[in-house]
Amino acid sequence: MADDTHEGGKQADGSRGNTPDEAALSARLGSLDRRLSKIGGGRNIGTDGSGDQQDEAQAKASAMAVGLRMSSELVAGVLGGAALGWGLDRLLSISPWGLIVFALLGFTAGVINVMRAAGVMAKQSERL
Repeated sequence: MADDTHEGGKQADGSRGNTPDEAALSARLGSLDRRLSKIGGGRNIGTDGSGDQQDEAQAKASAMAVGLRMSSELVAGVLGGAALGWGLDRLLSISPWGLIVFALLGFTAGVINVMRAAGVMAKQSERL
């Protein structure tokens, strides 16, 4: 049924049909493509001298993200230790001592995590 020149409605040259509208549209698209490639070759799209400002803004945002991460690690360590100490105080009836000891342990763990994140201290697996 199908011969070598037609394959699924396509002709051998890649066009779908031979109507004048399709030929005109194909010619307009080819012309547009040539003009866009000529214009796009001489211009950097999306950068109008603000590349340095964007890099600076990204660096500030990255620094802020690192600072927020470190502060949240410190606060999480203290709050986690305090919550654990408060729970032990309630269970064992050793009123302030569990809270005090575990809050200090949580602070120590938070500081160690911040130092690790900052790169000041190597991870224990790297020390061995």
